[in-house]
Amino acid sequence: MTLRLDYGEVSPGAVKGMYGTNAYLDEAPVDQVLRRLVELRVSQINGCRYCIWLHARQASDLGETDARIRAVADWRGSGRFTDAECAAFAWTESVTRIADGVPSDDEFEALGKYFDDRQIVDLTAVIANMNALNRVAISFRLEPPR
Repeated sequence: MTLRLDYGEVSPGAVKGMYGTNAYLDEAPVDQVLRRLVELRVSQINGCRYCIWLHARQASDLGETDARIRAVADWRGSGRFTDAECAAFAWTESVTRIADGVPSDDEFEALGKYFDDRQIVDLTAVIANMNALNRVAISFRLEPPR
C-alpha cells in the first residue's frame, strides 16, 4: 500500500477547516505577499516540497521578485527584507519550531512595532495553518508537478 492519498478527495471534512482558514486568510489584514513568503518559510523548515513550490509560485504571481523568493531561506543574512518582514520571519520560525520553546517576548514585541494585534493573530494563524497543511501534505507524499 502506498502512502500517497488524495486526502482532500478521500476525506474532505478532515481538511475542511484548514481550507476554510485559508479562505479567511485570503481576506485578512495581512499583506498577501508577506503571507506567501511566511508560508514558504514554514514549508522550507518542514521540508514540504509541494508547499515550497506552491508558495514560491504564489508569491511570484503576486509580483514578488525571484531574488527575494530565493532569499527567504537565508532571510537573516540576505539583506533583502524589511525590518517588518524580518520580525515576521523570526516569529514564523519560533512558532514553527515551538517544540524548542515558546516564542520569545522580544520577538513578540518586535512584531508589535510593525503589526497591530489583529495582524499578529492572523499572521500566527497563517503559520499554524501552514504547519498543519505541511504535515498532511508530507505524510501523504504530495509532490509538486513535474
